Amino acid sequence: MFQNLSEKLDKALHVLKGHGKITEVNVAETLKEVRKALINADVNYKIAKDFTARVKEKAIGQDVLTTLNPGQLLVKLVKDELTDLMGGETVGVNLTGSPTVILMSGLQGSGKTTFSGKLANYLTNKKSKQVLLVGCDIYRPAAINQLQIVGEQIGVEVYAEVGNNNPVEISLNAIKHAKATGKNTVIIDTAGRLAVDKEMMTEISNIHKAVNPQETLFVVDSMTGQDAVNTAKAFNDLLNFDGVILTKLDGDTRGGAALSIKSIVNKPIKFIGTGEKMDAIDVFHPDRMADRILGMGDVVSLVERAQEQYDEEAARKIQKKIAKDQFGFDDFLAQIQQIKKMGNVKDLMGMIPGVGKAMKDIDIDDDAFKGIEAIIHSMTPSERTEPKSINASRKKRIAKGSGSTIQEVNQLMKQFTQMSKMMKMMQGGGGNSRKMMQMMQGIR
Repeated sequence: MFQNLSEKLDKALHVLKGHGKITEVNVAETLKEVRKALINADVNYKIAKDFTARVKEKAIGQDVLTTLNPGQLLVKLVKDELTDLMGGETVGVNLTGSPTVILMSGLQGSGKTTFSGKLANYLTNKKSKQVLLVGCDIYRPAAINQLQIVGEQIGVEVYAEVGNNNPVEISLNAIKHAKATGKNTVIIDTAGRLAVDKEMMTEISNIHKAVNPQETLFVVDSMTGQDAVNTAKAFNDLLNFDGVILTKLDGDTRGGAALSIKSIVNKPIKFIGTGEKMDAIDVFHPDRMADRILGMGDVVSLVERAQEQYDEEAARKIQKKIAKDQFGFDDFLAQIQQIKKMGNVKDLMGMIPGVGKAMKDIDIDDDAFKGIEAIIHSMTPSERTEPKSINASRKKRIAKGSGSTIQEVNQLMKQFTQMSKMMKMMQGGGGNSRKMMQMMQGIR
C-alpha cells in the first residue's frame, strides 16, 4: 500500500543527506518534492501545502541533535505531521448500548457489505460479541443473499425480510429480534448508490433517526482518492458519522483518501480493509501507517498478528519434538498455516523495516506457499514423519505428484534440514528456545 507515495517521499527526503544543518534554503527543495509527492497521491492541494508549511515552520533553525543528521530530523518531522494528518491517535469503535447498533453507510461498490461481515467477524472473535447482521439493501440484486453467504461463512446470523421494501421497518424489527435472541451487537448494512442522490440520502437519514445508532460508520473505497473525500463530506454533513472505514488498501491505492479525509470531515479512520478474506481487517493506527508510508515498517502490528496466532501448547509440543530430533514436515506445514493466518505475505514483509522497499518489484501473492504445500502433501505420512527416509526415487515420485521438479524438492529438503539444525541449536540456549518458537509461530 502507498508504494508510489513511499518511493517519492524517500527520494525527496534524501535531498538533505550530508548537510550539517537545516536551513531555509536546503529545506525548501525537499519540501517542494514532498508537496509534489502528496499531490501526486491525490491529496488535496491546500492540505498538501499546509502540511509542508507546518513541517517547514518546525524545521527552520533547529539544531540537529548529535544522533541525527538533517535528513533524519526532517523524516521525523514529516512522520509526526503525517501521523497528525491521519488523526493522531487510534480511535476504537463505540460498543456501548444494549444492543450496540452500528449503521454502515457508503456508496455502492465501496465494499460495504463485505466489510460489514469483516466487522462482525472481528467483533465476534476479538471482542466476544454476539452479533446480528441486518440486510437493508433492498435495491441491489442479490445484496441480501451476499450478506447471508458472508454470515454463513463467519458463523453470524443474518436478519432479513425478503419482500419488505421498508428499510426503517426492517431495522427496527431486527433490533427487536436481537434483544429477543440475546444478541448484543447489531450491524445494519444499508443500500448504496453509484453516486450521492437525494433519495439515497433521505433513506439513510430516516434509518439513522429511527435506530439512533451508537456508531455510524462511512465505508469508502480508498482507490477512489479525492472523490472518496468529497463523498465522505456529503455523508458527514447529513449523518454526522462517527468514523471512517477505508477498504481496498491492499490494492493500487495512491493514499489520498487516507491522508486527506480526517482534515476534511474531522472524523477518525477507525478500520482499514487489507484483502478479500473475512479476517483482512485492521484497526487503524495513524502512527504505524505513517511509519509504513516512510518505509520504516510496522513491527508492532507484525508482533500483534504473530501473538494472535501463537499457540503455546502447540509450541511446547514442537519443542519436545525438536529436542528428540522428531521435527517433521507435518510440523513444518503447521507453521506455514500459522503464517498464512497472519495475512498477505507481501503485506507482512512490508511491516519489517527496510524489507518493504527491497521487495517493491517482487510479486508475492497469497499462494506463495502453494508449491511447498503441494510437495509436502505429495509425501506419504511416513515420509513426512521421517524426512531422512526420502531417497532419490521417492523424490522423483514426490516431484511428479506435486507438479514440481526434483530440483525444487531438493531445495525444500535442504531448507528444511538447515532450519531443523538451527532449531536444534536454539534448544541448547535455555530461554532462547522459547524465543525461537515465538519466531517460528509468527514471523517465519
